[in-house]
Amino acid sequence: MAGFSIFMVLSAAFGYLMLFKFGGVQVPMVQKILVSSLQSEGAKERMATQQRLTAMAIKVGEMQAQVLRLEALGERVAKVSGIKKEEINFDRKPGRGGPLIPGATTNISLEDFQQELANLGRALDDKTDHMAVMEAMLSREQVRKAALPSALPVNIGFFSSNFGWRLDPFTGQRAMHEGVDFMAEPGTPIKAAAGGIVVYSDIHSGYGNMIEVDHGNGLVSRYAHASKRLVKEGDVVLRGQKIGEVGSTGRSTGPHLHFEVLLNGTPQNPTRYLNLPG
Repeated sequence: MAGFSIFMVLSAAFGYLMLFKFGGVQVPMVQKILVSSLQSEGAKERMATQQRLTAMAIKVGEMQAQVLRLEALGERVAKVSGIKKEEINFDRKPGRGGPLIPGATTNISLEDFQQELANLGRALDDKTDHMAVMEAMLSREQVRKAALPSALPVNIGFFSSNFGWRLDPFTGQRAMHEGVDFMAEPGTPIKAAAGGIVVYSDIHSGYGNMIEVDHGNGLVSRYAHASKRLVKEGDVVLRGQKIGEVGSTGRSTGPHLHFEVLLNGTPQNPTRYLNLPG
């Protein structure tokens, strides 16, 4: 009798399940459990998607910051290299286009989009590093050029006497002239041809009031026959800074500036350095 009862219960349960699965019978409790399970899975999926979107939004924010840094670097590099800002418009989007080929397009997945963001982020990092290196190199080159005595020491574009062999104005004999002479009125400002440190500012028997500026790397500029010296030894001077006034002191026939450039103590032709008009 007990065995028969168990058989009946199992039969009823089996029939109940068969009706539910194949007979379209709606069982509220079971249906509620299934819907709740599906909703839970959907919530987990939405949460995972939201987390990925949040991560991508953070990455996009980082990339926007990198783009701003890259634009700032680009403007600094353009300035250092002498390129006008108007010639490079960092705000203008580059032109892009091409024909649409039928059947050659696919929808991008979330994973594909994440990969593209990662690739773009690495490319931005690489470009930013390269731009920073370029800026450093250009800055060093700019500093090196700033140390060359290339600025005219007076606002006169011609010489009364060139570098090289000439007839000495006092003896009439052939003699070496180790600089160039600029004819100028007394009191005309004498300006440093480049930035550097004043290593000599005193009266010399032949040069009269003389100033020497050390520009580094063995380069020294010399300014002679001044009526006034406005700097002293140890002073740091900037390119174009007034350091004295034209005169006719020392071994001189009249007001002018005698200008020399020495490399490791050896006189050089100043015209190789000076930015002369024309």
